[in-house]
Amino acid sequence: MRRIIDNDILALLIRLTVGIIFIYASYYKIIDPQSFAKSIWFYHLVPGKLINIVAIILPWIELTAGIGLILGVYYRGSVALVNILTLFFIIALSVAIIRGISIDCGCFKAAAATSESAWETLRFDLCLIILTIFLIISRSKRWMLSQP
Repeated sequence: MRRIIDNDILALLIRLTVGIIFIYASYYKIIDPQSFAKSIWFYHLVPGKLINIVAIILPWIELTAGIGLILGVYYRGSVALVNILTLFFIIALSVAIIRGISIDCGCFKAAAATSESAWETLRFDLCLIILTIFLIISRSKRWMLSQP
């Protein structure tokens, strides 16, 4: 089992996959923070005064973490950020589903009212957390610009 977890090629593929997902997710949020702020508002989890700040800062954190994963720069910090963000997204989606809020996640485009998308995104995020946990336990250090 340890040979699979420490496989350099598998670790690189997972780093690239998760990094690209986070970079892609940050893209629309960076170019259209107003729509992203509306997406945050739909969740009813962030106080109104903080929505704009979160809408501006969160995408840059996602972008930085994604680039860090891909390049292997500040790798452990990038992995920690990706795990924390993914866990936060899982919690936010779960709370929205439990509260009966029909919403698209707002991950890759502006959120809108819908019925199925929150469940689909929750399943996607649960798969993503498995990949990010893999990155935590993998000891692979190959193809990184800086060694952890």
